[in-house]
Amino acid sequence: MTIPNWITFSRLLGLPFILYGLHYPTVEIRWICLVIFLIAAGTDWLDGYLARKLNQISDLGKFLDPLVDKLLVLALLFALVELREIPAWGAFIISARELVIAGWRVNRTTIIGANIWGKLKTVSQIIAIAALISPIYICWKVPTLIIFWASVILTIVSGFIYMTPVNKSNTSEITN
Repeated sequence: MTIPNWITFSRLLGLPFILYGLHYPTVEIRWICLVIFLIAAGTDWLDGYLARKLNQISDLGKFLDPLVDKLLVLALLFALVELREIPAWGAFIISARELVIAGWRVNRTTIIGANIWGKLKTVSQIIAIAALISPIYICWKVPTLIIFWASVILTIVSGFIYMTPVNKSNTSEITN
C-alpha cells in the first residue's frame, strides 16, 4: 500500500473522537470536534496531492479515497440527524446518492476518477458538516442549514453528472 493510500485510510482515525464529542456539545468540545474533522478532511487533499507528486496514483486509491470520504461524511450526517440538527431526509438524499454511486462503481470494469462535480460535492459536504459541528451553528443556524441544503443539491447534481456517459474519458482499466 502506498503512502497516499495510508493517508486516505488514516482519515477515519478521528471519527470516533468526533462522534463521541458531539454527544457532549460544549463550545470547547465543538471546537475540538471541528479541528479533528478539518484535519481529517484536509488529508483528502493531501493524499491526492502526494499520489500525483509521487506518481503513486492507483486503482486502490481511486477506490479507497471516495469510500473513506463517504464513511466520514455519512457517519457525521447520521450523528447530526441523531442530535436533531439536520432533517433525516436530507441525510437520506446524500446517503442514497453515495450508495447508488458506490454500487454503480462496483459493477463497472473500469474505475472512473472523481470529476470536478464530485470534488465540488465533497468540498460542499465538508463545509456544511464543518459549519454544523462548529460552535457557530448555535448562533448561525439558518445560514448553516442553507449551506447544508446547498450541499444536498450539489450532491444530487454531481450524482447525475457522474453517471452520464460523458465521463468515459476519465476511466482507467482495473488490473487484477
